[in-house]
This record gives sequence, structure tokens and C-alpha cells, in this order.
Amino acid sequence: MGRLIAVISAVLVAVFLSSILVVNEGERAIVSRFGKILKDDGITRIYAPGLHIKIPMVDKIKFLDSRIQTMDGAADRFVTSEKKDLMVDSYVKWRIRDFEKYYLSTNGGIKANAESLLQRKINNDLRTEFGRRTIKAIVSGSRDELQQDALRNASESAADLGIEVVDVRVKQINLPANVSSSIYQRMRAERTAVAKEHRAQGMEQSEIIRAKTDASVTILLAQAQRKALEVRGEGDATAAKIYADAYGQDPEFYSFLRSLEAYKGSFQGDSNVMVLEPDSDFFKYMKSPLGK
Repeated sequence: MGRLIAVISAVLVAVFLSSILVVNEGERAIVSRFGKILKDDGITRIYAPGLHIKIPMVDKIKFLDSRIQTMDGAADRFVTSEKKDLMVDSYVKWRIRDFEKYYLSTNGGIKANAESLLQRKINNDLRTEFGRRTIKAIVSGSRDELQQDALRNASESAADLGIEVVDVRVKQINLPANVSSSIYQRMRAERTAVAKEHRAQGMEQSEIIRAKTDASVTILLAQAQRKALEVRGEGDATAAKIYADAYGQDPEFYSFLRSLEAYKGSFQGDSNVMVLEPDSDFFKYMKSPLGK
């Protein structure tokens, strides 16, 4: 008897627990009973966070995330007003605004279906905004203006899904790979041509500077040589004057010194040979100390 009471008690506890519906914070719940959504006066019943009662084994619960979601898809191709292709990478912040409409439009609140439909609408809105602008306006202009226009259009187009678009952001704008390659090659050719031109100008300036330097060196050397000759001439003149003054004071002593210098310069080694007349004046001081 006691075992039966325990079993019944366990069953009752299990039934009670299975009849409790717990909706967490940041979630909403929709209950379908026998395949039909529960409604109040024709309006779908949305269960807010908290504890609720359900019929076990009969009610089916669909939990919906009420927080802000991020949809970051792959980059897509857009065409500008001048028919130029751009690869645009963007992301969208969104959340559920009308849970009933969201549930019905996404085939039972399936998030993948919601993002697929939303991505299509966002791309259409972005395609419209890019189609109204040139590449220069997109790249050099205000990206905030483009994003604000896209957000406004997306909010209107996503309303029929029960979705509120919180933000639309363009992360990156690139040219397609084939276009980027051709532009890169053209830019490289242009830069190479500019580099060659600068290099030629540099070589020309180098030759001009080298020629000016060589001319300056030649002029400096000529001036230095002229100055050296002038100094040497002045030195020779001074020496000649000194010799002349010395000769004027004592001609005989001056002649004696010059003869000694001549003897010293003439007899440098044992093999020196001089052929002179015996009565030559060259040996006058060797013949007589007085030189007479």
C-alpha cells in the first residue's frame, strides 16, 4: 500500500512539474495546443518571462529570443550609379518586435528562415542605396548617410516579418577580384613610370651637381696654385732682397758664403769629377782664404 502511494505521489509530482512552463529572461514563448496557437480574443498569447501553466503532453512550446541579434552574412556584389561593381560586407542588428507576425512569417519562428528573409530585404535596400551613388560618393562621402538611409528603408521593409532593424553597418567595401587586379596593375605601371621619371631627374641633377663640383674643384685648385706662385714669388723676391742687402753690407763675405754653398753642392760623393781651368774663380777661396 505504501509503495502504491509513493508511485502515485511520484506521478503527481512529475505531472505537476511537466505542467510548469518556465520562460527565461530575454525570451518569449508561444504555445500551440492540438496544432493551433493559443489566442486571447483573436490575438496570439505571448508568454512573458516567468512561471506559467501548460497541459503536459498536449501543449507544444516555441521559445523565441527577444534579445538583439546580429546577422553577419557574406559579402555581396552591388552596382553603383555608374555601373561599377563593388563587393560590400555588412552586418545587421535586429530583434523581434511582433512575436505573432514573426512566428507566422518565419514558418514557426525558425531563426534561419527569419535571417534568410531579412538578408534578402537588407540586400535589396543596400542595392538601392548603392545604385543611387557613385564610387567617389561612396568611398569619399559620408558612409553614415548611406547607412542611415539603408536603416530607414530596412526598418520599413522588415516590418512585415515582425522584425525591428536596430542598425545596419557597412564593414568593408572592396572592388571585385578581377577589377582590383586590373586596377592594381594599372596603378603599378603608373607608379613605375613615375619612379623612372624621378630616377631620370635624379640622375640629371646628379650630373649637374657633379659638373658644378668638378668646376668648383678646378677653380679652387687654380686659385690655390696661383696663390702658391704668388707666395713663392714674394718669397723669392724677399730672399733676393735679403741676399742683395747682405751683399751690399759685405760683398766679400757674401761671395765667400755662396762659394762655400757651391763647394758643398758640387762635392757630394767620391766619384764627382769637375773639369775647370786652374785659374778659374770657382777655386779662388781654395787658393787663398781672402779670395784674392
